[in-house]
Amino acid sequence: MPPLPHPAVAPARPTDDGTAAFRMSMPPVIAKRADFLAAARALRQGTPGFLLQARDRGDGLPFRVGFTCSKKIGNAVMRNRAKRRLREVARLHLPQGARQGWDYVLVGRPDATVSRDFADLCGDLTGALRKIHK
Repeated sequence: MPPLPHPAVAPARPTDDGTAAFRMSMPPVIAKRADFLAAARALRQGTPGFLLQARDRGDGLPFRVGFTCSKKIGNAVMRNRAKRRLREVARLHLPQGARQGWDYVLVGRPDATVSRDFADLCGDLTGALRKIHK
């Protein structure tokens, strides 16, 4: 029996040449306020593009991720844009650097999250995860 793919990898439609392509899906999301508050009391690592809060739940289940942007970011359009960018960074880079049983919350920063180059945001997450898990 072949091994199952990582939970954040979902099969996508076949490509034109008949091979199956894979699309990274979104990791499980934190939904309860209590989990956001617990992450806020745990480890944190600031980056130029956002703040990363991380908490070891200690249960060995798959990691979860949450996103938050306050009204300091701007109006609803700017907050939604910032969260979309954070979601995409997390979708691309969290599966490689995250640990099982951890919660991660990405907190948007005013101006920086929306205006920072996307490649720099990706580098920010990779560096923050490395510092959190050193």
